[in-house]
Amino acid sequence: MMRRLFGKRLSGRDYQVLRQGAEVIEHDGDGDKVLRLADGSFLKLFMVKSRFSSARLLPYSVRFATNADKLHRMNIPTVTIINCYRIPSIARTAVHYQPLPGKTLRQVLSGLNSEERQKLLADNARLIARMHRLGVYFRSAHLGNIVQQPDGTLGLIDIADMRFSCGTLKKELRLRNFRHMARYEVDVNYLLENNTFPSVYAEQASMNAEDVARVIQSSRGQ
Repeated sequence: MMRRLFGKRLSGRDYQVLRQGAEVIEHDGDGDKVLRLADGSFLKLFMVKSRFSSARLLPYSVRFATNADKLHRMNIPTVTIINCYRIPSIARTAVHYQPLPGKTLRQVLSGLNSEERQKLLADNARLIARMHRLGVYFRSAHLGNIVQQPDGTLGLIDIADMRFSCGTLKKELRLRNFRHMARYEVDVNYLLENNTFPSVYAEQASMNAEDVARVIQSSRGQ
């Protein structure tokens, strides 16, 4: 538990050994962000923030791992944590995990017919409604971070930016979460198709489907 809390210290040499044969999945101007290691597991890297940042006290790698533990306890499928690391030689922290098998909804939906899409969108609405009932606020809940597993069940990836409330999310937070879901144009088109997502979510959450659809539409691409 203490190692999870503070992260295991990894020397520069040990880091190079760990990443040997890795595939870079995501990177930016500051360097590598996500690696697929030789054994198929993933290493997600986070830049160490300034001395006075809250991320210095509670690194995003540890938040990621803690969020995974909480989701598992709620029976919401997500990645399986192997370890957290501090890597001073590259000024990074990292979380090492086994990925969630399957494809993202954005990938899956593009290959489905209309009937199949409506079923999957309804499943997604039920998942989001359940998360909101359980007090889970997932800021990155777009269709690229929700995975359909081989058995058809849905789960979450890229879970660092998440918070948990003691009770059901208030309506204002629920609607704000839809704004985050609408940041990609392609996702909005799916979410509003035949009004399936707003209708199923509203039924599950005892809300007005028009309110849900209006927030998604008004937040398109923001």
